[in-house]
Amino acid sequence: MKIAVFSDTFTPQVNGVAKTLQRLKEYMNDHEIECRFFVPEASKEDSAAPSVNQFTSIPFFLYPECRIAIPNFLQIKKQIEEFQPDLIHIATPFNIGLAGRYYGKKLNIPMVASYHTHFDRYLEYYDLQFLSNSIWKYMRWFHQPFIKTFVPSQETKYELMRKGFTNLHLWRRGVDATIFHPRYPQDRMRARYEIESDYVLTYVGRLAPEKDLDVLMEIAYQLPDPIKNKVHWLIVGDGPLKEELQQTKTTNMTFTGYLESDRLAEVYSGSDLLVFPSKTETFGNVVLESFACGTPVIGAQAGGVKEIISHEQNGILCPSGQTDTFIEAIVNLLCDKDSLRMYGTRARTYAQSQSWEKIFDQLMDDYQDAIYEQQDRRYA
Repeated sequence: MKIAVFSDTFTPQVNGVAKTLQRLKEYMNDHEIECRFFVPEASKEDSAAPSVNQFTSIPFFLYPECRIAIPNFLQIKKQIEEFQPDLIHIATPFNIGLAGRYYGKKLNIPMVASYHTHFDRYLEYYDLQFLSNSIWKYMRWFHQPFIKTFVPSQETKYELMRKGFTNLHLWRRGVDATIFHPRYPQDRMRARYEIESDYVLTYVGRLAPEKDLDVLMEIAYQLPDPIKNKVHWLIVGDGPLKEELQQTKTTNMTFTGYLESDRLAEVYSGSDLLVFPSKTETFGNVVLESFACGTPVIGAQAGGVKEIISHEQNGILCPSGQTDTFIEAIVNLLCDKDSLRMYGTRARTYAQSQSWEKIFDQLMDDYQDAIYEQQDRRYA
């Protein structure tokens, strides 16, 4: 197969979609599957691989650290005609995705898409609810010509079915259990962040309103004193709320900024719990990463997260926004070392079953099925 991928997010951007697509490119390279990626230019200093075509980009207004490409249609047409892909994968509904969609239809190339983000659920955090109907109308139109639309969780699949989407297929996410593992020395992480407390509670993710960080801060402040005085919080990530959160942080809270690879895995491994209150996730990559490091997660019973966490098996699911329930779960687990250890073992076991190799093998089968389906339609 020869695969062309169109996306408005890609490395070095730091988010779940960018990391997933980078992994996809590496998988196809390793398996000698020819591919071309059409993505935004991150910066003038970044040198793209030969299989990556970058385009001038501008910041996305809700995510300034993410870029929206300004595609050169003539250049894309030339590259598509030269590459002659067997299939086009559209991973964005924005400019670069529209370009790929246009030429896929024009040149009669089989097309699939992936749905990554509940933009509709973000609107309430930015007082833009009035755009909801228009967004869904546009998204239904955008996805109409695709043979398959991949979604990362059953919850996302059911949501899109309710909105009138068809041809939905699961494409879950994986984790590299050779990087994310529980064997990092805790002393090194504790020394780096000057942690002397008995327990480490961690949040990993974008520091933005849609991650329900108001709930996280309430949890930190309202923990009962006997536990609060023994806890150190690590807040991993960056975003528009960072400065505000730092001004209101508790005395036992450290902001690390973005961390990647070994440094991130080291934090997961050295933490007692990951606390993740976001209710807008279509999957929840950080939950799977934490599990791979043997660290249980207390998360919101919403979105894709509730399909990763098995309640009272490898973590705890709490009703969205219910601070008291999160606090109760934290206290109970920190005071029950046997359960905490058992949850961590089960979490690691689950994560080890979710390898990227297995995930992408299935995706390649789905790609091939889409190509065959298009061929069947031509000869019908």
